[in-house]
Amino acid sequence: MRRNDDVTFTSSALKIPPFLHHQTKPSLPFFAQLAQTKLSFLHSLLTRARFPNSPLLCSASLSLTRPSSPGSGPKSLPILCSASLSLSNYQLGDSTQSDSVVAQQKSGGASGVHGPSRYDEERVLISEVLVRNKDGEELERKDLEAEALAALKACRANSALTVREVQEDVHRVISSGYFCSCMPVAVDTRDGIRLVFQVEPNQEFHGLVCEGASVLPTKFLQDAFRGGYGKVVNIKHLDEVISSINGWYMERGLFGMVSNAEILSGGIIRLEVAEAEVNDISIRFLDRKTGEPTKGKTKPETILRQLTTKKGQVYSMLQGKRDVDTVLTMGIMEDVSFIPQPAGDTGKVDLIMNVVERPNGGFSAGGGISSGITSGPLSGLIGSFAYSHRNVFGRNQKLNISLERGQIDSIFRINYTDPWIEGDDKRTSRTVMVQNSRTPGNLVHGNQPGNDSLTIGRVIAGIEFSRPLRPKWSGTVGLIFQHAGARGVNGNPMIKDHYSSPLTASGKFHDDMLLAKFESVYTGSGDHGSSMFVFNMEQGLPLWPEWLFFNRVNTRARKGVEIGPALCLLSLSGGHVMGNFSPHEAFAIGGTNSVRGYEEGAVGSGRSYAVGSGEISFPVLGPVEGVVFADYGTDLGSGPTVPGDPAGARLKPGSGYGYGFGIRVDSPLGPLRLEYAFNDSHTKRFHFGVGHRN
Repeated sequence: MRRNDDVTFTSSALKIPPFLHHQTKPSLPFFAQLAQTKLSFLHSLLTRARFPNSPLLCSASLSLTRPSSPGSGPKSLPILCSASLSLSNYQLGDSTQSDSVVAQQKSGGASGVHGPSRYDEERVLISEVLVRNKDGEELERKDLEAEALAALKACRANSALTVREVQEDVHRVISSGYFCSCMPVAVDTRDGIRLVFQVEPNQEFHGLVCEGASVLPTKFLQDAFRGGYGKVVNIKHLDEVISSINGWYMERGLFGMVSNAEILSGGIIRLEVAEAEVNDISIRFLDRKTGEPTKGKTKPETILRQLTTKKGQVYSMLQGKRDVDTVLTMGIMEDVSFIPQPAGDTGKVDLIMNVVERPNGGFSAGGGISSGITSGPLSGLIGSFAYSHRNVFGRNQKLNISLERGQIDSIFRINYTDPWIEGDDKRTSRTVMVQNSRTPGNLVHGNQPGNDSLTIGRVIAGIEFSRPLRPKWSGTVGLIFQHAGARGVNGNPMIKDHYSSPLTASGKFHDDMLLAKFESVYTGSGDHGSSMFVFNMEQGLPLWPEWLFFNRVNTRARKGVEIGPALCLLSLSGGHVMGNFSPHEAFAIGGTNSVRGYEEGAVGSGRSYAVGSGEISFPVLGPVEGVVFADYGTDLGSGPTVPGDPAGARLKPGSGYGYGFGIRVDSPLGPLRLEYAFNDSHTKRFHFGVGHRN
């Protein structure tokens, strides 16, 4: 290639995106795409361009001219006359855009221009490439000069370049993130054309101002910018920090993003964060058949008080999902969804909760198995009939009236529950209950002559209050009155059983007691294999001389450990009674929910007890699981301390163990359990149950 004499380059400066210098705060344009669904809104919010109103990169021009000889007219220059650089759709940190430079021929210029492609490909020999400051002097910081030179790909000494290649290298210098402008200047020297890139470095970072971030932690911002203090601002790194801020909002489902960033004089970076606050929350009832708006039976305030999302908060989709789940757990809604909509041009969001109500209640019938009956053609079978209303007065209050009747036992129960007492801010619930029951007494006083069974009749009335104590913990306190006594097979009241063991503590046909109850429950994740702990205490209050005075403590604990596909479940329970209590209230040990391999209560009954169990369950096929287990229970030597020693009269061992195997099947009624167990007396026994063990 021949040497290009008397050729000069002239160019306007290429600047960084002007949003880093001046830009007014947008009025949250991301709400424009909110009309369809909240998911598309979040996607639009988090994936849209980070600075949508920015004109991005200004245009730059690069031209080559040859001066005419003295006294001669203009000549047609068959090298390059003029070209312009146009950059579009460029985002910070997007290296793929660096190759989208387009060189276009501008109108005008020297004559003889035949087409842009010809001049784009015309090459000029460059003898030297330098990087200088905007005044043409050497940069004070050699590390910045090295960064600029490293960004150059095409422009090298003793290389033939086209306008496009020079323009692309200008773009690469800006894309390095350290410079706010870059101007290529060609200087004709004795040794050839020297190409000088005159750059202006960004300011050094000396401070940060963040506006509009009400929920973004200060420490997060400090950690994000800590490594840049005192250093030249790198636009690529700044873009990464902005991405991390937006990611922080996205991970938490919050409607927020960085809407503007600029570098002020003195090296102060100013960030503006747009957060969508909740302007209003409303409830819309939908018809369960047509899906059209309708009038609901539930009072809106009953639903709104369940929500943790409040006006003035930054809207979080994760928090909204939890609120939806909370409303569903009320048991009165069939479907619940949150629809966010823009609140005009305020930059806030209005939330509409669409709810579909379930039928309020009705009559039902069913059946089950009682563990207290172990003989007879219909042993253990019970039938039930119930009426329930889930939403009394439209306040989510529950009324349940039920009757259960079996071969011997029967229970009539009325429960009225207010899940959240009005005016209480601790989510305290109240339950009022009345119950009349007759249950088999063979757990403690079994083995009557001729297999005659005695029953324990109880009339109970009480009130209980429950509330969350802390995450996964709940507490219950209550006051319960109980009137209890024993009856024979013919229905006559009894004071002593066949072995002359007393059936009441007072020596009368009935025992009366007023119980103060306290219970604390830890539920873990709520799954059957999760950890669980229950502490229960009942204190008899002798307000009348005839009323019993005693203290009863009972605890249960469970821990599950996954071993591959199998689940190892360990459980332990124990209790103790002090004072004067009814013999039929003694702790009964043995049976399906205690020590398997024994009949119900056959191990013993005492003032104290301890039962441990271990089992390993594993999947077999579909809903079917296999299980192997081992149980051990003991009355801790307390059997003789029960009034009349009913366990000793029946020669119960007081301790024993069992082991075996079984299957479990998931069903609409709950897990169905069929187990085959052996005890330490080499007795074999089948156990059948519905639901998980207590």
